[in-house]
Amino acid sequence: MSISSFLSKIWAEVKDLFSKLPSEVKLAASVAVTITDNIKKFVDSPAADILTAIIPGDLDDKIKAWLHLQLPNILTGLRLVEALSTSKDSNEITSAAIKIVQAMDGDIQSAFLHDLGVLIAQEVAKAQNETLSWSDGIYIIEWYYQHKFKDSDK
Repeated sequence: MSISSFLSKIWAEVKDLFSKLPSEVKLAASVAVTITDNIKKFVDSPAADILTAIIPGDLDDKIKAWLHLQLPNILTGLRLVEALSTSKDSNEITSAAIKIVQAMDGDIQSAFLHDLGVLIAQEVAKAQNETLSWSDGIYIIEWYYQHKFKDSDK
């Protein structure tokens, strides 16, 4: 059996598992990948509310409110912007963190955004009274990005 057919078989099994996940976990993966992609693409605009710009608009209001509170905490907790760790301005924290992420080199940025995606997915799941482990989040986010998100860009 070749490596590519072996990997294809594994992805097929992951796809089957993904289809059986609770809708809350699927939503968590979708939101996490969309936010991390928006962070990667964000164009700084002084008039924009950064959190509103990067959080998908079609989310439930409860989840949006949760993310408005938690995303700056996640970014501060990652110590991307040490000088802002005492700031209470969510837009200031998020804007500074996005600038640092955008300045990262390719592989480092990709790895960071993947990890950030898992953290965001965990928070979205928590907002829906679900739990998502780190290890499960890694696989779910990667599968969702490769097989749902990237495919929708084509």
